[in-house]
Amino acid sequence: MTDVEVTPGSQAALRRANQQRVVDALRSGGTLTQAELARYTGLSPASVSNIVRNLRAAGTVSVRETSSNGRRARAVTLIRPPGAVVALDFALDRLTAALGDSEGAVLARESIAYDVAAEPDRAVRRAVWLVETLLTRLRVDHATIAAVTASVPGPVDLRTGEIGAITCMPRWAGYRPAEALSARLRVPVQAENDANLCALAEMRDGVAAERRHVIYVRVKEGVGAGIVVGGRLFRGAGGTAGEIGHIGLDERGQVCRCGNRGCLETVLGAPYLLGMVPQQGHRTPESVAELVRAAEEGDPGSRRVVAEAGAALGRGLGVLANTFNPELVVLGGELVEAGEALLEPVRRTLELGTLGSALAQMGIVRGSLGDDAALRGALVLAAAEAAEAAVEAEA
Repeated sequence: MTDVEVTPGSQAALRRANQQRVVDALRSGGTLTQAELARYTGLSPASVSNIVRNLRAAGTVSVRETSSNGRRARAVTLIRPPGAVVALDFALDRLTAALGDSEGAVLARESIAYDVAAEPDRAVRRAVWLVETLLTRLRVDHATIAAVTASVPGPVDLRTGEIGAITCMPRWAGYRPAEALSARLRVPVQAENDANLCALAEMRDGVAAERRHVIYVRVKEGVGAGIVVGGRLFRGAGGTAGEIGHIGLDERGQVCRCGNRGCLETVLGAPYLLGMVPQQGHRTPESVAELVRAAEEGDPGSRRVVAEAGAALGRGLGVLANTFNPELVVLGGELVEAGEALLEPVRRTLELGTLGSALAQMGIVRGSLGDDAALRGALVLAAAEAAEAAVEAEA
């Protein structure tokens, strides 16, 4: 992650220092009116008003109307630590930005359709514009942003921040999105694999709450897993842990984009799934959502494709179950909306290829956060990064 230095005399540093004076006054004095804050901090009433507005937009303080000496006043209460965070979700065809509070809860978001895969530099510029649009709409001072996390559909090298070569966005291979975003936003930015972020979100706010050994499997254009061991993300030596889409299932199977044959992704990835559906004129599904609907409506070709995908997923999950012995496997992505048409063959195949002791301790459920999971996980990670930086600054 790239740290951005701010000179002591800069306007951003001055705004942060003034904001901290207000927060310190609220910590020591409890609920105070804006006039009292101005007296305690020595700041002008206008400066206090602007700072309180920003803190309120970031979810740091609550404000209520009251009276003081017979006059109308605004009482301000500190409700959580300061420091707003931002999440960016780089999906293949959509960009989403969200503002979160210091605990990683979503406060607001902006989303646009965009061809993210086409060119990384342009996508980053568009993402920066989206963040600035969001902050302007909410009237949030850029200086209050403590950290940013970007969700990307591919492995991220832990040393360099580069996107790995097996991403489903080939033009992003070797690109360093965190570095590019940090240079433009002038705040610390980290990039993280989307499946890892989905796992974090489901563990904090979803179906995996209070679990410590969890695997989140995201089935979209590709197939990736976020692996949590002992409550901590397991990324491997270089950041490619969880790329289960490239588990080899059939050495005579279809050639995968990674160069090998018969990978799990060649049976589960969206382009491959749709290519397997028998041609039926105008009824041929053009998306995974349409494929799932056709299967639900009883189309035999679509049902067969979904069932075979479930069996292949079960084989891949069996490898993970025997290796990591998770308490829970959480499934996400459009294909999972097929429900039992997918899950029943998953369970049947798991029973044939998994250690009984591992299977007995493992549950399999659909994620509860849907397409929001990666974005919400990015806010959680950004909040954790901001909190860690605050502790280091106070040390």
